[in-house]
Amino acid sequence: MTLLAQDLHLHVEGNTIRLNPRDPHFYNNPYPYYAVMRALPQPFYWADFDLWCFARWEDVNALLRDRRFGRQILHLRTREELGLPPIPEELAFFYEVDNATMIQMEPPDHTRLRSLVQKAFMARQIEGLRPRIQALCDQLIDQMLEQGEVDLLTAYATPIPVITIAHMLGVPTEMSEHLLNWSHAMVAMYELGRTREQELRAVQATREFYAYVQQLVAERRRHPTDDLITRLIEAEEQGQKLTEHELISSTMQLLNAGHEATVNVIGNGVYALLTHPDQWAKLVADPTLSRTAVEELLRFDTPLHLFTRWVLEALEYRGHHFAFGEVVALLLGSANRDPERFPHADTLDITRADNPHVAFGGGIHFCIGAPLARLELDIALSTLARRAPKLELLEQPEYRNAYHFHGLKSLRVRVAA
Repeated sequence: MTLLAQDLHLHVEGNTIRLNPRDPHFYNNPYPYYAVMRALPQPFYWADFDLWCFARWEDVNALLRDRRFGRQILHLRTREELGLPPIPEELAFFYEVDNATMIQMEPPDHTRLRSLVQKAFMARQIEGLRPRIQALCDQLIDQMLEQGEVDLLTAYATPIPVITIAHMLGVPTEMSEHLLNWSHAMVAMYELGRTREQELRAVQATREFYAYVQQLVAERRRHPTDDLITRLIEAEEQGQKLTEHELISSTMQLLNAGHEATVNVIGNGVYALLTHPDQWAKLVADPTLSRTAVEELLRFDTPLHLFTRWVLEALEYRGHHFAFGEVVALLLGSANRDPERFPHADTLDITRADNPHVAFGGGIHFCIGAPLARLELDIALSTLARRAPKLELLEQPEYRNAYHFHGLKSLRVRVAA
């Protein structure tokens, strides 16, 4: 029997669902759909993606940490041995770069790369950026107050993380627009159901971005400065086995990851606060609530909704047999709204104390930039509440048609003190 879930464009038959991720009803508000998914036996099969999926917090949290599931499998078998088709020649360069980043690696290579970058992203190092980020937020709000009505995404949410990560890496601020364009084109490759046009744009962006960072690295070799690129070069020269290709690819990954999700959290978060005026009023009355507000906003409208993992050994989980080489999907956006773990999960509560969300992932691939993202979000939200308490939504926004990169197209607001 086929069931059309009430008022949802979702077909369920047994433990199989059919749901088009490009349906605006879904990507604009996936949470009612997730409630149906969590009620199914786990795992369930999402036919549109040809993936077995987990939607409950308990499973997502466990499998993010389970070393039998990994981000990479080609360290164990070749594509031919796995029965995978060869990568098309025109896409090869993108994957050469992507596979040289720690997010796509498993130990020991993942351990080696992460240890080189980790020190720069430790909380005590990141805290030193607070005055610079605070000054940037104040400058941006000054400009917004003068304009009165703005798109908060372009006027505030985007410049904060882009300028900050560029500063850390030693990339000139005037390159910000290029970084954004390259990044947006490249991350489209992670979308399920991407188009041929998106693929070709991503490869072109990868080539341009790689050539730019290559020049930057050469310049830092000639003239070292106090930035992360220079420190990675020095680590390489101290025998830590960071290759030139890994150095360039890792820098690109840090620039991409350093802003994509944070932009969405600021946009999604401010939208959530303005549509829950009682919560915005709490933050305005006490901007120090921003730290718990950050965690709640990360949970409530997660910027990354789906992460895949390779099955690295044949195993049984929840009574389901997984063969080596299969791929599973972990639905972070659903896990963070699981009422079995979060009481009143669909309620926004910026004072929520017990909040073990999985917005930053988990296990060895836990987001290395989490301390930086938390600092940026803390300052951005508290400053906005303090300096623009009469912030108003001007129109109902729409989310981008990108499903698991969950963020708004724009956020039109009136800014007033």
